[in-house]
Amino acid sequence: MAILRLEALRREIGDFVILDSIDAAVAHGERIGLVGANGAGKTTLLKLAAGADEPDGGRVIRKAGLRIGLLTQEANLDPVFAAAPSVRIGVRAGAEEVEVLEGELAAIESAGADAVESPRYAALRDRFEQLDGYHLDQRVEATLSGLGLTRDEWDRSPLELSGGEQTRAALARLVVSDPDLLMLDEPTNHLDLAALEWLEDALVRRSRALLVASHDRAFLDAVVQRVWELRHRRIEAFRGDYSAYLRQRAARDERLAKDAENSATSIARELELIQRYRSHRKYSKMHEHERRLEAIRQTAIDAPRKGPNLKLSTSALMGGGPVRSGDMVVQLRDLVVGFRGGPDSPGSKTPVLSIPRLEASRGDRIGIVGPNGAGKTTLLRTIAGELAPLEGMLKLGAAVQPAYLAQIRRAAFPGATVLDALLSVARADNGPARSYLARFLFRGEDVFKPVSELSGGERSRLELALLGIMPANLLLLDEPTNHLDIPAREALESFLRESPATLLVVSHDRRLLDGLCDRLWVVEGGGPGSPGRAAAFEGRYREWRAAQADGWTVAGELELQSRRLDGGRSPVGSPLRGAGRRNGGEPSALNGRTSGGRSRGGTGLGILPAVTAPRAAKPAALSKDAYRRQRSAVEEDLTRLGLRRTHLELALGDPAVHANFVELRRVTSELADVDTALAQVEDAWLALEERAPR
Repeated sequence: MAILRLEALRREIGDFVILDSIDAAVAHGERIGLVGANGAGKTTLLKLAAGADEPDGGRVIRKAGLRIGLLTQEANLDPVFAAAPSVRIGVRAGAEEVEVLEGELAAIESAGADAVESPRYAALRDRFEQLDGYHLDQRVEATLSGLGLTRDEWDRSPLELSGGEQTRAALARLVVSDPDLLMLDEPTNHLDLAALEWLEDALVRRSRALLVASHDRAFLDAVVQRVWELRHRRIEAFRGDYSAYLRQRAARDERLAKDAENSATSIARELELIQRYRSHRKYSKMHEHERRLEAIRQTAIDAPRKGPNLKLSTSALMGGGPVRSGDMVVQLRDLVVGFRGGPDSPGSKTPVLSIPRLEASRGDRIGIVGPNGAGKTTLLRTIAGELAPLEGMLKLGAAVQPAYLAQIRRAAFPGATVLDALLSVARADNGPARSYLARFLFRGEDVFKPVSELSGGERSRLELALLGIMPANLLLLDEPTNHLDIPAREALESFLRESPATLLVVSHDRRLLDGLCDRLWVVEGGGPGSPGRAAAFEGRYREWRAAQADGWTVAGELELQSRRLDGGRSPVGSPLRGAGRRNGGEPSALNGRTSGGRSRGGTGLGILPAVTAPRAAKPAALSKDAYRRQRSAVEEDLTRLGLRRTHLELALGDPAVHANFVELRRVTSELADVDTALAQVEDAWLALEERAPR
C-alpha cells in the first residue's frame, strides 16, 4: 500500500519547467534511489514530496499521520535542534515519542505503586518497549559514533559545529527519529568511508521507507531496491539496485532506438509512396497513405535523447601533453606534515601526520584513504607545495610537473565570468578557449555566466578545466568527484584511467577507488596531542577492506616495515602466512600482501626477522642437478596450487555458490587447504634457495 503518491506533479521556476507530469508512489518499507543529472530536479522533487515546497500543478497525497524526515544538502538545522544545549541532547530529542512516553512513565511511577498497576501504565510501557525506548541512549551513542562525531563534539552546541558536522548531526537525529519515510539528499557528501558503511548498514536494517538522492554508485548498490530516474522532466521507475538500473536502462534505450529507427523507416516509406501516387495521379491511394502516415506519426517513438557529457582530454589547452617524469615521482622519508604557528607564535608547530616511508613511482595510481581529520588533505597540500614540511624529507623526482585540485573549492575565481576565469590564467584566443570550455559542458552563453552564480557542480567543472590548462604528469586530486553527477564522475574516471600521469587521489568514492587505484596510502588518525600515521597497502580498496577484516592495521604494517628495513629475515621453515598474525594465532598486519598487489617501496612481502632465536647455520649447497630437479618440482607445485586457488576464488564470487550453503562450505574449506599447502610449498622454495649451488 502506498504511503506517498505523486500525481501529475508539475513545478516551474520562472519560465522553466523543471518537473512535468510526474506520477510515482512510495510503498511502506521500500528503499528507492533517485538519480539524474545535476539540475534534473531531484532536490525539488524531494522538497515537494516532503511538503517543504508546493507544486504548480498536480498533487502530493500522503497517508494520514505519515511522519516524514528530510535531510537537505545544505547544513540547515531546524530551530529546535539548533536550540539544544548539546548535540547529544538534540539528537536524542529526535525520538520525540519515546521522550514523551519516558516522561509520562516517570510521572506515573512517582505517583506510587497503585498508579504503576494501572492499565494506562501498562499500555504506555508496552508502547515504550515497542519503540525500543530502553535502548535509546545506546542507539544515540552508536549513531553519533557511527557517523563520525567524536565524544568531544557530542557535548558541544550544534551551532558550534562546522557545516559538515552539522549535516552529520542532522542525519544522526533523523536516523534516531526513524520516520515512516526518510528522505535524504546527497547524505554521503560529508561522510568518511567508515561512516558511509555504517550508514549503509543502518539504512538497510530499517523497516521503514527510504527515498534517497545520491551520486554515490556504491552506496546506491548497497542500499536501494528500486531506482527512480529523472530525465527530461519526467520520472521512470526501475527495479533493483543501481547496477540493475544501468542494465535495464541500456536495454530500454537500445529498444527505443530500434523502435525509433523502424518508425523513421516507415515514415520515409509512406512519404515516398505518397509522392509516387501523386505523380501518377492516383489520389485515392495517395490519401490512403497520407492517413497511414498520420497514424504512424501519432504513434512514432522518439529515439532516446542523450544529455551532454563531460569530455576531458589528456592534451592540455597550453603546452600539449605532459613530459615523461623520472621513475621516482614522490619520495617521503620520516616526514611530518602539519601547520606552523601564526603571527603570535611563529615558532610553534602542530603536527598532523607522521610518515616514516612512502613512495610513488611513475604511472602509479594511488588512493589515499582514512577517516576525516586524519591528515589526508594536509599530506596532499604538502606534496603540492602549499604547506612546508615540519620535519623529514619530501622529494619530487626529475621532470615532475604537479597539478593540484583542492577539496575546498576556491571562494573566488579570477574574472567575472567563466570565460574570464579561464582567460585570466591562460593566454588563448576566445575561439580555442570556448572550445576547451565546451568539453567541460560550458557551451554557448554558459561561458558568460557569472562565476558567483555557479552551482557546486559547475564550480567543480570549472576547477577541472583550470586544472587541465597546463600539462601535468603528477595529479594531486582531493575529493575530485565532489558535486559531480554520475555521468561527470564516469567521464572523470575514464579520463584518469587513460591519463599517463601519476595519480594521488584522496576520495571517499569507493567505485572510483576500486576501479582506478591499484595501491593505497592508508592514513590513521592519532590520539590527542599526537600525529596520525600512514602506511602503504599493496592492493585495491576491496582487498584492503578484506585485509582489515583479517586484522591489517597501519601500526602493524609500520612495525613490519621497520623490521624489514633493519635487514632481518625469518628463519627457514617459518611460514610466510604467519608473518601477519598476532601471538596466539589471531590475524594481525597482513603487510598489504594481496592476490592483486605488487611489492614496492618497502611494502612488499614482509618476513619477520628472528629476534630472539640465534641464526641457524647455513645448510649445505646442493649439486646443480639436484637443485634443478627439486626447483622444477617446487615450481610445478606452486603453479598447480596457484591455479587451483584462483579457480576457487572465482567460485567464491559466483552467486550460485553463495546460494548453496553446502557448496559454499566445500569451496571455503578447500580454499583453506590450498592456502595451507601453498604456504608449505613457499617455505620449501625458500629453504631450497638457501641451498642453491654456489
